[in-house]
Amino acid sequence: MKNTFLKTVFLSLAFLAIGSCSSDKESDNEVIVHPPTQEDPLTTQNAPSYMVDPNATKETVALFYNLKKLAKTKFAIGQQDAFNSFYQDAGGDSDIKKNTGFDPAILGSDFMFITDKNNNNQSNNWFYQQEQKIISDTKAAYAKGIINTFSWHLREPNNEDTFYAYEMTAEQNTTAFKSILPGGANHEWYKKKLDKVASVFLNLKGAKGELIPVIFRPFHEFDGSWFWWGANFCTPAEYKTAYKFTVEYLKDTKGVHNILYAFSPDNSNTTETGYLSRYPGDKYVDILGMDNYGDFNNQGQTGADKANAKLKIISDYAKAKVKIAALTETGYRVTSSTAPIDNWFSTYLYSALTSNSIEVSYVLFWNNDKNSYYVPNSSVSNAADFKTFISKPKSALVNSLPKMYEMPK
Repeated sequence: MKNTFLKTVFLSLAFLAIGSCSSDKESDNEVIVHPPTQEDPLTTQNAPSYMVDPNATKETVALFYNLKKLAKTKFAIGQQDAFNSFYQDAGGDSDIKKNTGFDPAILGSDFMFITDKNNNNQSNNWFYQQEQKIISDTKAAYAKGIINTFSWHLREPNNEDTFYAYEMTAEQNTTAFKSILPGGANHEWYKKKLDKVASVFLNLKGAKGELIPVIFRPFHEFDGSWFWWGANFCTPAEYKTAYKFTVEYLKDTKGVHNILYAFSPDNSNTTETGYLSRYPGDKYVDILGMDNYGDFNNQGQTGADKANAKLKIISDYAKAKVKIAALTETGYRVTSSTAPIDNWFSTYLYSALTSNSIEVSYVLFWNNDKNSYYVPNSSVSNAADFKTFISKPKSALVNSLPKMYEMPK
């Protein structure tokens, strides 16, 4: 996401608060050669064998299976914080629903406020109130058949004031990520943060008491260096260690079995080798993601073609390894001084998601706010472009999804 934009969102919310997977034999340097695979090896019976967690709940297995199958014909369309972030603070239904009449197919949430040092779990605490709102939204989305995904803008372990590297000292940037690794000075601190994450996951339950499946993508956009977990601040081996520990701690130590794990760099990689340079291995990743704003930033069809080529890398790998491919964040931010791009959704984005026989399961737009939007509501000039986009054959809002949490009969 845009650094300054996300910072602005946080600062404004803070003001309001004050005022109110590879096999064990794989090495880091191994050249990956994809073996021939049958046309569609995934079945309802063998789905757990392709997942990070072979003991995942049946609803989580169904989500994995249905996301993988969905990509053959459609991609789900969603937005970060869709139920609470509205252009011009309009409130009510999500801006997607205001425009189209239907809820998004994906709801994005964040552990940022949930794991904040100021969250004291008291009912009068603003951060705890945000936690409860996020949990409520996640449950409401699940009840509607919407897919839930969580990112995590984790504050650095020194003062827990920021997740942006440019707001930290050089020494802090050098040591912060290393300190959370096993044996590091802040490893126990990181485990306590994961304890909070696990507690949330284990208490996300549907109407029948079943655990709600969630896509979790920790340490995203790591190939850039705007976050303290970025490429300039840890080696590939250190990044893999942290990612693997995160998965194993949640799955094996905390017994969380309702997660699909997403690996989500930004858009810097133009080869499979580059994309996999910090990949922890097939047994730690369910979803091969990519965040991409840059290629869609007023670059027209040239940018769309660049984005499509990058998505093809992860689509091809996902086909070979029976994983899920996704455009885990994207968007073009429209403001009072930045006009929308004609046909951005219906031509450029749609072609990036569908050309060259790629199979992408979903796309997530970043959140709207009072002064800007990534997804148009019904009142702005590019509303029709978005409606055209969602009416295309491969586009899916929640009304076009199958029952994502049930295996087909």
